[in-house]
Amino acid sequence: MGGQVLGIFYLIASVTFIIGLKLMGNAKTARNGNLIGAAGMILAILGTLFLHHGQVNPVIYILIFLAILIGTIIGWTTAKKVQMTKMPELVSMFNGMGGACAALISLIEFNHQALSAESISKGTLVSIMAGLVIGSVSFSGSIIAFLKLNGTMKNPIRLPSYNVINTIILSLLLLFAGYMVFTGGSLILAYALFASALFYGIMFVIPIGGADMPVVISLLNSFTGLAAAFGGFLYHNKVMLTGGILVGSAGTLLTLIMCKAMNRPLSNVIFGAFGASTTAETSTETKGNIKDIAVADLAVLMNYSKKIVIVPGYGLAVAQAQHVIHELEILLEERGVEVKYAIHPVAGRMPGHMNVLLAEANVDYGKLVEMDEINPEFESTDVVLVVGANDVVNPAAKNNPSSPIYGMPILEVDKAKNIIVNKRSMNAGYAGIENDLFYDPKTSMFFGDAKKALTELVAEIKTL
Repeated sequence: MGGQVLGIFYLIASVTFIIGLKLMGNAKTARNGNLIGAAGMILAILGTLFLHHGQVNPVIYILIFLAILIGTIIGWTTAKKVQMTKMPELVSMFNGMGGACAALISLIEFNHQALSAESISKGTLVSIMAGLVIGSVSFSGSIIAFLKLNGTMKNPIRLPSYNVINTIILSLLLLFAGYMVFTGGSLILAYALFASALFYGIMFVIPIGGADMPVVISLLNSFTGLAAAFGGFLYHNKVMLTGGILVGSAGTLLTLIMCKAMNRPLSNVIFGAFGASTTAETSTETKGNIKDIAVADLAVLMNYSKKIVIVPGYGLAVAQAQHVIHELEILLEERGVEVKYAIHPVAGRMPGHMNVLLAEANVDYGKLVEMDEINPEFESTDVVLVVGANDVVNPAAKNNPSSPIYGMPILEVDKAKNIIVNKRSMNAGYAGIENDLFYDPKTSMFFGDAKKALTELVAEIKTL
């Protein structure tokens, strides 16, 4: 009877995961989707704990609920306090913890199976080794991604023939795992495989440049989901399998979208080749004149425009200027100006970063327009206001075959009648290359911290 009830619990939880994932595809319903998915997870945990076959020592329950309480407090407190600019780092860390759990489960289960009287089946060994390797790679890779996003590791580290080295390490790692499956291995070898997978995870992510981090986060997220799915196979746990498949497939699809947005084939991601083109590249060659614009002149220009497109970037997040940009939008619309936001798939430090940032300021989701839809509208746009974005609007991606970002789809803001770029300085963007847009005759630089500069702009427009 308990098994049937547990099966129903798992079915309900699986359905909530699917519904929650669907709702998280829209900013308006994302919060509800998150809550529904969390409710399903709570149901699955409680069902597993109290409908489990066999007797369980009460002390085990105490330890489990104590661990849940500690984890809940840490997770809740961290999520409440984290700044929006630090959200990518938090996602990387949480994702890494999921990978670590999958790897530890595999180690514990291997030890448990090894101590039992029965021999370990090949299918069980495959699940254990796959969860161990993939979870370990996800954990160590996510930690390196966290350090890069946090600024602790600012520059990629590349050795000669890095792609060849990483491919050899990966091949040896897979052969090691295969040997463990076919021979049964030993606990010492299992720990050696664990250490080897951790090492590969570090080697996999460490050469990758910061501009490619959105792809890395998506890929590592899919790894964690896949590791969890193998845990579901291991324990014949349907809800664990369903959740892992959903996370893994969603992460894989997002990775493909990110690769397309950055014009990088998935094979380059898998074999670690996609960090090569993101090394810092600056030019001392004078490409033209830079002109700036006073806040009073910009206020007049925007006040008498018919259509304005705002391009948000990481600089907007750093300055915490999402609320004032929304205030500017409302002010302009009250004066009859059409305002939209152009969202590049890899704007910010993680997929959807700008969507979440603007949703926090209650920007109407209908005003957030994706790259493919907004690009044809730039020719009819009076003013484009680029706030803290850089690489995603760099015309070199279209015009300069020698540029590291050549071929990457960009927001074609250079087609607008007037281009205003708000930056604190002339420093290069996350990819470390100079932006040709700054030298466009139609471009005017609006220097200053985004929040302070936009606040002054709003105050000036109100006087008109």
